[in-house]
Amino acid sequence: MSSGELPGGYEVSADPARIDAGRVHEWLSQDSYWAVGRPREKQDAAIAGSLNFGAYDTASGEQVAYARVVTDKATFAWLCDVYVSRAARGKGLGTALVAAIRDHLAPYGLRRILLATADAHGVYEKIGFEPLPDPEKWMIYGAPVV
Repeated sequence: MSSGELPGGYEVSADPARIDAGRVHEWLSQDSYWAVGRPREKQDAAIAGSLNFGAYDTASGEQVAYARVVTDKATFAWLCDVYVSRAARGKGLGTALVAAIRDHLAPYGLRRILLATADAHGVYEKIGFEPLPDPEKWMIYGAPVV
């Protein structure tokens, strides 16, 4: 499978009506290192203020992965909350989902798409993401995620 090619039996959609907000909250608040304990109200607000993407099993329609993008649709995007269900991991869905998001954002002509990861650098490198060239230029306000 080439980088970003969606495995058979799955589809990616940016239709916000298809997002299973309860499932997304469960995944992120219980099984991610960056959002453990995130309240449902906070997750619902994040979904409402973002572009949302899901990967779905085409046979059942079940959502098996999620990611969201915070963007001005002109110059910048923050890719976050990328999650693939444990049962669907190891099939290339994470790479395919992020590639679909990259392609969805391409018409906006964004200067940067930024993300942070503690353990999935290889997933993102496959589709063109690189480490920050000048990390000393970047700053953060607020508590960093561990």
